[in-house]
Formats: sequence, structure tokens, C-alpha cells
Amino acid sequence: MRMKHWQIVNQLAVDQQPRPLRELLEQQWLLPRRFVHYLRTRRNVLVNGHYVPVNTVVGPGDQVTLRFCGDEFRTGESSYVPANKPHLTVLFENRDLLVVNKPAGQKCHPNYRGETGTVMNDAAGYLAGTGSQAFMVHRIDQQTSGALIIAKNPVVVPILDRLISANQIHRTYLALADGQVTPADGSWRWSIGRDSNDKRKRQVGGVQAQMAWTDYQTLAGNEQASLMKLSLHTGRTHQLRVHLAHAGHPIIGDPLYNPHHDEPPLLLHGAWLRLVVPFSGETQIIQAPIANYFQENLLKYHLGKV
Repeated sequence: MRMKHWQIVNQLAVDQQPRPLRELLEQQWLLPRRFVHYLRTRRNVLVNGHYVPVNTVVGPGDQVTLRFCGDEFRTGESSYVPANKPHLTVLFENRDLLVVNKPAGQKCHPNYRGETGTVMNDAAGYLAGTGSQAFMVHRIDQQTSGALIIAKNPVVVPILDRLISANQIHRTYLALADGQVTPADGSWRWSIGRDSNDKRKRQVGGVQAQMAWTDYQTLAGNEQASLMKLSLHTGRTHQLRVHLAHAGHPIIGDPLYNPHHDEPPLLLHGAWLRLVVPFSGETQIIQAPIANYFQENLLKYHLGKV
């Protein structure tokens, strides 16, 4: 089967600082060096319709075209089975990506070939026939709801990965935790590793522990529960759930880390996403509305509404 070719065309802004094309590609647009290598050796980078060497200075108003043959990417084509009737709440969309509000209980991606019913299947169905495809960028636990980035082409996947790793793309969560958290604000910097007794779980100081850093702020609280605003500096598996449980305030509805949990869904929601948009560099603050069941639990525990 013939590999899909991809093309990106960008017009440089009127305030673009003149700089060598290589610097634009690698430093400003954060393209991996292997991409730039292929663009150069295959003469697949054009400025105003013509190939130029990568040391050529480009500036305001120049049109830069990037052509990819498909073999430059680790995953050049998406293989998710498209949903026939996709259920996708789109919060932001441009040429290169979607941000969607993932519901609690839905998996992000299939675990085996041909599996359906996940967010990525819905995204594949949503994009079917548009010339774009759905590519995974990051994950959210199945039980967690909130903002999720999905790439529409393989070119932007490593760019988004780098922005997330550098904490330029930043996620902030809301959680409803057991009891009154004290002190009300602060940071947890507890390393997280695998739980040797349960392969599903993670624990502070567990097997092959890695540094994990969470900032927290109590928005409302009483003896029964606290509404927490949580910011991730690292992205360890189950990080927020493990940190809150270790602090003695597990998330309400958490079937893994709260021994006295109510029935799921887990009351953890990715409420805000600070997105740095690839190529333009502009910042978008995207808010993912919380579901009715979250609001109902806030009222149940006398914490008002968000």
C-alpha cells in the first residue's frame, strides 16, 4: 500500500524576525533534525514555491512549504478504526490538531488492533474524508475526563511532544478529594513508581520511581471534601491520584486508590489546557466544561458550583 504524503504550507507573519531557514525549522518550529535532514536532502522544503538551501534567510511574508513522503515518521499513517457515528466534543480545532473534552469512562486509544469505542476511534471517524488523520499525542486515564490533544497529521506529533516535555503545554485539573486538605496550598514532589503488589497501580517511592511534581490549591473545602485545583509539572502515570492518596486525601470515586470510594466516576477532570499552537507559537487557554455529575457532587458535599 502506498504511503500517504503530507504537505504543510505556512505563511510567515508580518512581524517574523528574519533568520536562516534551518533556524526557523529547528528552533522556532521545533521540527526534529531528522525531518530537516529529509527536507533538505530531498529538496522538499520550498520558499515561495522554489527549493532553497537551509542557510537561506527567510522573513516576513515568505511562504514556506514542507513536503513529507511518509517514511520520515515513526507512525506515518493512522490505523484507528473510524467510528461510524463519532461522539466527540471539540473544544478547539485548527489545521493541525484537535482539543476534545474526553468523557469519564472512555478509553483514549485501543489496546489491540481493531478495537473500537475509544476517543481515537471517534476522532478517526470525525476526520474521515477530510484528508487528515487522528494521531495520539498524550493520554488521560480512562476514568478521568477533560481536555485531550489529538494531532491531525504526523508532522506536529513530535512538535507537541517537545512542547509538553518543556511544560510549555500545561494541563490543570479539578479534583474532589476526601476530607479537608491542609495546608490549603502547596506542592508535592514525591517520586512515583510501580506498585510491586498490584500491576495496575503506582505508589510513592515504588519500583523504578521517577520524580513527580504537583502544585495544588484548595478552592473550597470542609471536613467532608475539598475541591482541588492541580497543576502537573511532570506527567507520571496516575500522578494526581497517587499524590492525593499519599497525602491522605484520595480522590472521591477512585476505585484504585480510595478504599472508601463511592461509585465511580472518578471525580478528576482536566479543566484547563494552556496550548502553544505549533508553527504560529500563539497561546490558547482552553477550558473543558465539567460534567453534570461533577457539579452534583459539589452540591452534595456543600462546595458550591464551578
